[in-house]
Amino acid sequence: MRIVFMGTPDFSVPVLEALVEAGHEILAVYCQPPRPAGRGKKDRPNPVQARAEELGLNVRHPVSLKSPAEQSAFSALNADVAVVVAYGLILPQAILDAPVHGCLNIHASLLPRWRGAAPIHRAIMSGDVETGICIMQMDAGLDTGPVLLREATEIGIEETTAQLHDRLSVLGARLIVDALRKLPDLIPEPQSKVGVTYAAKIDKAEARVDWFCPAVEVDRQIRGLSSFPGAWTEIDGERIKLLASRMAEGQGEPGEVLSENLTVACGEGAIELLRLQRAGKGAQDRETFLRGRPISVGSRFAVE
Repeated sequence: MRIVFMGTPDFSVPVLEALVEAGHEILAVYCQPPRPAGRGKKDRPNPVQARAEELGLNVRHPVSLKSPAEQSAFSALNADVAVVVAYGLILPQAILDAPVHGCLNIHASLLPRWRGAAPIHRAIMSGDVETGICIMQMDAGLDTGPVLLREATEIGIEETTAQLHDRLSVLGARLIVDALRKLPDLIPEPQSKVGVTYAAKIDKAEARVDWFCPAVEVDRQIRGLSSFPGAWTEIDGERIKLLASRMAEGQGEPGEVLSENLTVACGEGAIELLRLQRAGKGAQDRETFLRGRPISVGSRFAVE
């Protein structure tokens, strides 16, 4: 098929690669413009732009798609379909209507649950036992279009957002190739009006750990915010990111370190810290971290 691809972050890259490998003609790749990054604050292409250029594809990164000129340029591609995954711009109706088969979105949740910006984070933070991928026919609403294909997957009890992100990216790539192959025979299924939830964008204010919360909530917060922005706490005035954890046995004062393997008491129950990061350092597994920054049993992480 003649495809316009629209995506920006790492999550989108396996999808682009799968479409190319499946033999589809990629007419153009739309992504966000390069942004200043690194110490020199020089413009750096996003992951999709970098990979698309490696593949020799036509890359476009308009700031907006609202102008008649941009909409005309998009329409002139005469695409069969547009594949959209974590693009980052609102698509005006003229864009949605331009391809013969419209615009198909790869969404990382089981719609109508977790419409919106951060479905993977919110699924873990809310304790969902499963999530998945939906291939959705886009309309003017926020992830409200009918679903063409869906596939569920269990969320591991120790899985982080970063790990689930990578699994769902691969699943989305496989499912969109399947959807395009079956497209003439697929029947769009309207989303249920029951069970609608919204995955609000993650606010950094959510990242500080409150050790008075039950262990199950702290564990979900740590895993749900890993690796970005990263849940954090303080000990002896030093801020430390917590990037992986699991439920553990134990009780004590909230924030109290109960064992040498970094079991920490919460308001109810305890968790075991598995991966941590000091400011200005890389992420480390617990054993490596403790060699460079010992934390003694009986010490206590800061509580508000």
